[in-house]
Amino acid sequence: MDVEEFARRQLSDGVPKDQIVQHLTGHLLRIKALSPEYAGAFARAVLEEVLNSRDLKGDFFSFEHSGVRMGEFGVGSRGTGDFFTHRQIARIIGKTRASVGVDEMDDAGAVLLHPDHQEGNPGEVRHEVSGISNNAGRNKEPVTGQYIVCTVDGMHSRLSDFPFLAGFHVTRATLRDVYVMGAHPLMLFSDIHVADDGDVAKIFDYTAGITVVGEALDVPLITGSTLRIGGDMVLGSRMTGCVGAVGVADHLTARKETRAGDVILMTEGAGGGTIATAAIYSGFPEVVDATINLHFLSATEAIISSSVLPAIHSMTDVTNGGLRGDVYEMAETAGCRIIIEEESVRSLVQRDVARMLENLQIDYLGVSLDALLVTAPADAVKDIIGLVTGTGVVIREIGRVEKGPSGSILVKDGKEKDFTPGFRESAYTPVKKVVDSRLSDFGEMKGRVAFAAEAAIEKKNRVAEILKNRSHPRE
Repeated sequence: MDVEEFARRQLSDGVPKDQIVQHLTGHLLRIKALSPEYAGAFARAVLEEVLNSRDLKGDFFSFEHSGVRMGEFGVGSRGTGDFFTHRQIARIIGKTRASVGVDEMDDAGAVLLHPDHQEGNPGEVRHEVSGISNNAGRNKEPVTGQYIVCTVDGMHSRLSDFPFLAGFHVTRATLRDVYVMGAHPLMLFSDIHVADDGDVAKIFDYTAGITVVGEALDVPLITGSTLRIGGDMVLGSRMTGCVGAVGVADHLTARKETRAGDVILMTEGAGGGTIATAAIYSGFPEVVDATINLHFLSATEAIISSSVLPAIHSMTDVTNGGLRGDVYEMAETAGCRIIIEEESVRSLVQRDVARMLENLQIDYLGVSLDALLVTAPADAVKDIIGLVTGTGVVIREIGRVEKGPSGSILVKDGKEKDFTPGFRESAYTPVKKVVDSRLSDFGEMKGRVAFAAEAAIEKKNRVAEILKNRSHPRE
């Protein structure tokens, strides 16, 4: 519960101040073990702070409201609303000197280490790395990279009560994003926020989940931040956080490099945070065990350490709204037509995970499977399959890339079907199935969201002008 939000809403509804204090005091006493005197004093202080801050005006204190809530627009739910929002974020950021920027919708970005040098020329990071091993730090070989690759992933919000799983799966996710850009990961950083009533031990369990993955790959966790959600203002034990990674690369395998004529390969996927969440909250906890592996990382580590890497055009992981979402975004970014053979995909869902999804009637094509997608010319396919299979990971051909208007097509029972993502990813918990039953006017909401993004761009430009003027000392 956000006590500041509670007070603001009560004020907006015209509730008298003394009643707001009374209501808030009652909530505090129900949730926390406090004395009535302390709870009353806290409630009065909250109201005082809200009153002091509620009517401030100007660029630094207010923003253009869209009137569209995060949940109703599907932000974070890896569907069309989420993708639209991320494209607005890219508009606000604008064009930069990044070699792979946010406008390309990859999960990681890349910058040339020495932008004054031409790509391919010297100016590299050298680092000692080791492959996946139980003996971290041994058998190191130097690698170089002219690109710095960086990414960050948020932990799955429903794993708040399972901190080790949250840390484990978000770390795998962020490392996947570095690997699929063709980069060797060098370091990890983390952030964790726990609400006021959360047990301090959540921090430790979360960190253990991060470092068990990092140590397996000899990628150190080097820095981070630990805070409370909302400071004193949020009651409860909810935890949230993220893990980021930095790596180096010489050959980038971004989505935009997908080309007509490419063959699409996919590895077996057992899922990560999403599948673990579905299992826990739908009564299949035994399936969580299938998600505890490093198969994806083993496969990509082998690829980027091999001579086959330069032949690969693009790589991505099946996460954002499942195969539906990722293939759609790949087609949009690369400006091509992607054809997926459904029969080939189905067999690549790990057995226990597939059985659970079928039992729960969850569309496996619209949920994160944490599988690897590779696009490459046909003459490189045999070598890629041989390399990945040699790591013990199953990989098969599932489709192809064609010239034509951007689009994604699913071939099922010999017939082509639309393969665009839904408004949200597949509903994979009982609560999500209820939420999915709500219908909203998406087109109308898009207009309001875009208007708010434009207002943010205009504010950025106004403040940039202020900073420019203040950068010159007065004569």
